Amino acid sequence: MFSNYLIGLREGLEASLVVCILIAYLVKTDRRDALKPIWTGIGVAVALAFGFGCALEFGSQELTFEAQEALGGSLSILAVGLVTWMVFWMRRTARHLKSELHGRLDAALAMGTGALVATAFLAVGREGLETALFVWASVHAASDGTPRPLLGVALGLLTAVLLGWLFYRGALRINLAKFFTWTGGMLVVVAAGVLAYGFHDLQEADFLPGLTDKAFDISGTIPPDSWYGTLLKGIFNFQPDPTTLQVAVWLLYLIPTLALFLAPTRTTTPTPVRDKV
Repeated sequence: MFSNYLIGLREGLEASLVVCILIAYLVKTDRRDALKPIWTGIGVAVALAFGFGCALEFGSQELTFEAQEALGGSLSILAVGLVTWMVFWMRRTARHLKSELHGRLDAALAMGTGALVATAFLAVGREGLETALFVWASVHAASDGTPRPLLGVALGLLTAVLLGWLFYRGALRINLAKFFTWTGGMLVVVAAGVLAYGFHDLQEADFLPGLTDKAFDISGTIPPDSWYGTLLKGIFNFQPDPTTLQVAVWLLYLIPTLALFLAPTRTTTPTPVRDKV
């Protein structure tokens, strides 16, 4: 549940910050007449993301078991790729996000209503589709027959909306660069589990060999249905009897990706920026 909460919080907060920056800029520049097209674009983006998530969930139920596993494994790998790109991109651009969005909004204001709708849709829609795909893949990987994974995502999104509103009201200040660095690192750990589970799905679909080649089996020590087994699965997508391929994929992704992500980077603006939107 925690891993899904983190996904909802991290992805939802990105979208919330984008919305807050757009709305705050229009209010401060006395362009309230542009708020309606901005909200229209945001609404369409949210509806598209929700529809995409529903299509993934309900569309996959009509497939055979092998096809479901092949789809789940393929989309899990795609989701991890997108999320990995996203966390590196956000780490690099978090301190400049506000000025970048302001520039896009100025250009859209000069072009008219349609451009405003498109700007809001593209800014929020990318986050929404990315979130829907990764949430689906993570919930699929962490599914334990209970609504806890979805509950975790919902709580994360609600927290993100609350934080976004506090940012907008000026009641909360945070170093966004540090926030996205720490949450990004934790998200890389979650993504490693999703990636390993995706390869396991492809093994179950007979796309990859080695389904019976177990790296280890500690089910007797950590039963999957125990409270601590459930906790480990909810946080790290832990599996007590992974295949050798799963363990190899987990290590080959996690170690270099986390090392690169947490490595110090050079910047021309060393002073941390505390955005207030």
